[in-house]
Amino acid sequence: MNHSTKRRVFSGRKSVSDTVQTASMTLAAAQAAQVQSENAAIAHGLKRQNPELLDQLIELYQHRLLRYLLFLTGRREVAEDLFQETWMRVLLRGAQYNGKARFDTWLFTIARNLVIDLSRKRTMASLDEMSEGGEDERPFEIAVSAPSPLEQFQSREDCAEVGEVLLKLEPTYREVLVLRFYEELSLEEIATVTRAPLSTVKSRLYRGLAALKPQMEQLRATCPLAEAGV
Repeated sequence: MNHSTKRRVFSGRKSVSDTVQTASMTLAAAQAAQVQSENAAIAHGLKRQNPELLDQLIELYQHRLLRYLLFLTGRREVAEDLFQETWMRVLLRGAQYNGKARFDTWLFTIARNLVIDLSRKRTMASLDEMSEGGEDERPFEIAVSAPSPLEQFQSREDCAEVGEVLLKLEPTYREVLVLRFYEELSLEEIATVTRAPLSTVKSRLYRGLAALKPQMEQLRATCPLAEAGV
């Protein structure tokens, strides 16, 4: 292959790469615009206290919200009560949502605040109090080449004990793992929900995954026996 041919091949490859990159950026921009439009529509409907919109939001987010509350509280009856209270707050305080953030981020923030309020009333250690105790925020990295313990955890949804694994972790770690891997919030959005610095969110995520690893190893060892009826 002569130099002229090589230049044409290289130029062709670069052109394809630029086209793909441009298309990806255009798609991302279109998706972001759609999300912003949806958020603005939700904000407008909530300000008007549109009952049909509230029904749609409940239908769309009910499973995610209840799951988040279950992992936060560890008790179904408490989670169900807070679930109802969260939607009441959405109805009464909907005008506070301005559409600049994702609706689910705002929704989880309301739910979390209700959990904290309840824990204070019951004189239990709240999530806020646990996060004020001089948490170690030194860099803490784990290998990311292999599937994370939680990704392995999610792939074993047929094992009945999987929910108990997360409930064994400290609440601050459990919450970040649920928001990141179940609710697919970004680290910045998790920081907004938990009102914690981004460095703290990263620390909790890494340490939560590390704490989850031995639990996952034990789960992998026991689930096959359970499935075999041993």
